[in-house]
Formats: sequence, C-alpha cells, structure tokens
Amino acid sequence: MAQPGGLARSGLSAGRWPALAAARRRDVPRVPFAIDGVAVGSVATAHLGALRAWPQWLAVDERGVQLIATDRDSALAVINAALRAQGLILAWRDETYAIVTRLGEPPLALIERATARFWGTLTFGAHANGYVADAAGRPTHLWIARRSLSKATDPGKLDNLVGGGVPHGQSPFEALVREGFEEAGLPAELMRRAVPGRVIDVACDIAEGFMHEQLHGFDLCLPAGVVPINQDGEVAELRCLPADEAIGLAAGDAMTVDASLVTLDFALRHRLLAADAQRRLARLMRQE
Repeated sequence: MAQPGGLARSGLSAGRWPALAAARRRDVPRVPFAIDGVAVGSVATAHLGALRAWPQWLAVDERGVQLIATDRDSALAVINAALRAQGLILAWRDETYAIVTRLGEPPLALIERATARFWGTLTFGAHANGYVADAAGRPTHLWIARRSLSKATDPGKLDNLVGGGVPHGQSPFEALVREGFEEAGLPAELMRRAVPGRVIDVACDIAEGFMHEQLHGFDLCLPAGVVPINQDGEVAELRCLPADEAIGLAAGDAMTVDASLVTLDFALRHRLLAADAQRRLARLMRQE
C-alpha cells in the first residue's frame, strides 16, 4: 500500500509538479482562429504570413484568422498538406478529428489529427489508470506503460496503462475501450468496467503548436492475475508498480504531461497522498 514516506521522497512534499507547470505554459503569441465568427482555436502570429497564401479560403489579419471557404474540409485538407510540406505541421497521424467547441456537437469541419495543434483546436483524450487493489478496495499498484521509441510524440516517455486521442465518430469511453485492446490487450468486457474520474482541461504551448485538450480520466481495477500485453507496437513495456512509486513518477518529469495529470488526479481522488501534499495538489489541480 502507498505510504506517505515514499511520496515525500518523490518530490510531492516539496511541491514539484512539472506537469502542472507544463499544462499552463503559454509563451508563444497567438491570435484567434474562427469559423463563421465562432472562435474554435488559435494560431501562432509567426504563422500568419504563411496563411496569407490562401486568401480565397482564409481571411488573415493581425487580429486573427477566419476560415471563409465554402467547402471547409477540402480547403483545410489542401492548406494542411502545404503546411506539412513546409514543416509547420508535425507528427502526421492519418486520423480524422472534428473541429468543435464542445464534446458531442456537430463538427464545423474535419481535419487530420496532427493539424489540431497548429490550429489550436479543441481535442479530447481518454486515459485509464489501471490499478490493483487490496481486499478493502484501496489501490496498491498501478500499471504504467512506456511509449515506443517510434511514437510520433513523447517517444520513450511513461504513460498510463491506456491513453489515446478521441477520433471523430467516437466518444471518450468508446475510444478507451478500443485503445484498451490495442495498447494493453484487454477485452472490451473488461474495459467497460472502467469508472469515470475527472475531466482535466489542458491548454498549453507544445512543440507541435498549441494543445487544448480535455482529458477524460477513467479508473480500471484489474484482477491481480491479469497481465496487460500490448498489441499494436506502440508500447515498449508495461510494468505494475507500487502506487507510491508510480505517483512519484507522475510528480516528476518521466511521464507525459497528460499521463502525469491523470495519475495525480487518481492519487487525489483515492486519497493516496500525505495530507499536506493532498491539500496543495488539490488546490493546484483545480486551476487546470
């Protein structure tokens, strides 16, 4: 079982939470990106010059960028392919995301997943804290994944048992069930036992642009004999760690930012931290 002493050594008691700082980082000047007068994202001011190449589709000035194309999907596909060729869009995925202002609304346009960071549009993530509990139901261990070195983003970083983006046409829970088999070999009937946690809003500058993502965290209690096995080659290894060790990793910088936030939120909700760290982290997490 997690013990406060181990958590103190992790840096939690010293107030070190690099993921919280990273989730707030905004050091790139940006202007709004809008469709039909509705703000749906933002673009870096450094890219306004490049976007002026398509006056038939984009209205660009120092106050912002408006998509004025009639066929939005086609126009954005052409623009994004050109921006990719210029090196302004990174980590192409060949996955379709929707441009929306909130979960579940009809899409204003459809785009390639990687381009969401360039345009700063809202995306959604689904992550599962896979854990093992004692007889009283208290978490004792967490399953932690290490991302493959071939991943387009955060290669080699530690991650939650299951974590992935939510593509167009799926809900966060549906995406979680699908990712559960792909990343951990867990059948749908087991993944559907996952219990919703908290939705964490992240809005920050990253290497690929601007990340505005709502992270849907879930808790999945795994029987002690279940051993997850990656199926899609995107996970290098899966380890079952004592809860205090896993939370200590989330308190440092070994994990991806989103996995750290989801893990720390798990620790808060299950009250796995020493009392002082619990209070301070709860206060900081409310600011996300």
